[in-house]
Amino acid sequence: MTQEHTSTIHGEHEETSTGLNHRKMLMWAFLGSDCMFFGTLIATYLVYKGKSLSGPMPVDVFDILVTSVSTFVLLMSSMSMVLAYAALTRGSMKGFRIWMVSTAIMGATFVGFQVYEFSSFANHHVHVDCVHPHEMTELEQTVFDEDCEKAIAEGKDYVDKKIGLKPQTNLFGTTFYTLTGFHGAHVTLGIIWLLSLLLLSFKKGVITPQKDLDVDLAALYWHFVDIVWIVIFTVVYLFGVFPGF
Repeated sequence: MTQEHTSTIHGEHEETSTGLNHRKMLMWAFLGSDCMFFGTLIATYLVYKGKSLSGPMPVDVFDILVTSVSTFVLLMSSMSMVLAYAALTRGSMKGFRIWMVSTAIMGATFVGFQVYEFSSFANHHVHVDCVHPHEMTELEQTVFDEDCEKAIAEGKDYVDKKIGLKPQTNLFGTTFYTLTGFHGAHVTLGIIWLLSLLLLSFKKGVITPQKDLDVDLAALYWHFVDIVWIVIFTVVYLFGVFPGF
């Protein structure tokens, strides 16, 4: 016969067979499965890395400075989430709401950066000087070989050609957009979750210092998407632009 235990976590009482809160166990199980999901996407990206038959490639489209700024913003949102939870446990509802808004704003800023990046990648232009060629990437060399002779014949000394990166462009585009797109969807879901908790905090007795499990679960999820992005930023962006990194 299974012995029942009373679990009292974050102000919630429930009879459990383990003494652990079922909702928190379910969240950890979900995060574990999500780890495997993202692990599969990252592994797929790595398997097909460098196997695209045509450009653009990571070195052609990535802007590490822009992505570093968006990464910093997302990491700061994790600190903001910690401060929101700390304010709630101290009983400061005003502080909790301020930090929750800050977290949601920084999350939305990260998503905005990602939309900007996707747009710039899809509309990527290659400018090649046909008269005085400099050290070129493989993509620029392809444009030089294919289009410069025609451009010079037309009296032009350069080629400005749009070669955008889209999911259907090559294997890099497919794996890149799938991986980062799913992460962006996770961040968007987290923003909606945070804003929902913010609204619920205005209802009496729903979110209090004694009943903070909902906020604790949201914080776990938010920290998880931040950690996943650190891995993606390192594997996809840094290793893509700096192969010897």
